[in-house]
Amino acid sequence: MRRVLLRLVLACALPAVLVTVWWVASAGSTDVYWPPLRTILTAFPDVWTADRLRGDVLPSVWRLAAGYALAAVAGVALGTLIGSHRRVRAVCEPVLEFLRAIPPPVLVPVIMLFAGIGDTMKVAVIASGCVWPVLLNTVEGVRAVDPVMAETARSYGISGAARLRSLVLPSAGPQIFAGLRQALSIGIILMVISEMFAASNGLGFTIVQFQRGFAIPDMWTGILLLGTLGVVLSLVFRLVERRVLGWYHGLRASARRSP
Repeated sequence: MRRVLLRLVLACALPAVLVTVWWVASAGSTDVYWPPLRTILTAFPDVWTADRLRGDVLPSVWRLAAGYALAAVAGVALGTLIGSHRRVRAVCEPVLEFLRAIPPPVLVPVIMLFAGIGDTMKVAVIASGCVWPVLLNTVEGVRAVDPVMAETARSYGISGAARLRSLVLPSAGPQIFAGLRQALSIGIILMVISEMFAASNGLGFTIVQFQRGFAIPDMWTGILLLGTLGVVLSLVFRLVERRVLGWYHGLRASARRSP
């Protein structure tokens, strides 16, 4: 219990200091672009009403979830295929290096040409950026499967789907989740960017509308909400990760305790 409280205090200490510094530094501000934090927090409940949360936040979360899920499935499937076969990896590696070097925001106009300006475009933009960290980490995770375990599985005649389910994916799991964690941050960024192009709702669209209308405190509330959404999604991700990779975290804890 004491350890949990200590971790909670350590996790909250820096945000509390930063908020205090922001509050004090902006308290007497008369700059229209740098309103006092008190003004921003006062405006928050008036801006983000239940209707606005339904109309702008939920569509953003849905697009992020759809693009992220698409990228996760495609990245893990292709990464497993490429990582499992040396020749496939040799053929695909130059193309992957070329594609991963292209910044996803550059693809927004191209994707708009093929997918229009609806939700499909936004989901495609998010998926196109999220897929690379998942794919590349999956490739590396599959390549790093313990050769002794691989040989043991081969000796016992474990192959095909059973080998994938019992050996490859569990062994590559930590690396796959590392890629999924990176992809989550990229997905939030691309969600906002995609909604700044030809959108009629969403968090990115709303923040830009506030900025164009010189509703600066309202714009800052949108930025705060976006950061809060990122923190919540990160916590949810960590819970899922600890649940799925419980064996891995238990192994690491055991290794740390051993002399």
